[in-house]
Amino acid sequence: MFGDVLLWSALAIAGVMLVTWLISLPLRNASIIDPVWPLGFVVVAWVAFAAADGDRARSLLIVALVTVWGLRLSGYLFWRNAGKGEDFRYAAMRRRGSRFWLRSLLTVFALQGVLMWVVSLPAQMGQVPDGAGPVALAVAGVALWGVGVLFETVGDWQLARFKRDPANRGKVMDRGLWRYTRHPNYFGDFCVWWGIFLVAATAGGWVWVSAVGPLLMSVLLIRVSGVALLEKDIAARRPGYAEYARRTSAFFPRPPRSA
Repeated sequence: MFGDVLLWSALAIAGVMLVTWLISLPLRNASIIDPVWPLGFVVVAWVAFAAADGDRARSLLIVALVTVWGLRLSGYLFWRNAGKGEDFRYAAMRRRGSRFWLRSLLTVFALQGVLMWVVSLPAQMGQVPDGAGPVALAVAGVALWGVGVLFETVGDWQLARFKRDPANRGKVMDRGLWRYTRHPNYFGDFCVWWGIFLVAATAGGWVWVSAVGPLLMSVLLIRVSGVALLEKDIAARRPGYAEYARRTSAFFPRPPRSA
């Protein structure tokens, strides 16, 4: 049964990514992958729900957690990116040579589809077995998920409000949650997927293998496309950021250091 769920999820992801890629071509905007990314997880969760025959209460809980997270993040990214054109990363790729249509298919859409399939393993595998593990583990998972959604939602709202004020132009956001971590949204994603894994892990058995999903998400957020990429040269571009970085945690929240 694991094989059926994993296969149907892979086919669903391939369909989502192929359609998104085809839409990106006439728009000349590969950035549409960003708001579609969380929606893909919602599709995977529901496809797994339809394909699996495990404990329905746990499956519904997993689907609900993924859906709430995915719809909120997708809506926010659609709103944030509206009218801003293609992200500089994809625009730079487009300028580097011909056949961007093919390179974007392979290095943007297909690659993110593979990552999505791996990261979403808890949402897939947790819906298959009938076993019921400790309720406390599920409660801990939902609580951790709640912390993650709170950090993402509040952090995004605080940053948007900060940017709307003309007096803050050129300044570094160091208020609210941003006082305790330089990336509350990334920390939120981290908590969300480890929380979903804990809920899935109540099924026991082979579901523990799905820990590779949140592990991959953690590496991406901290070492690859998240904190590491965003902060590669931000201190040189934004006055005051180096001092902000010296006193503020990069990822896990903690009280700021003294100046």
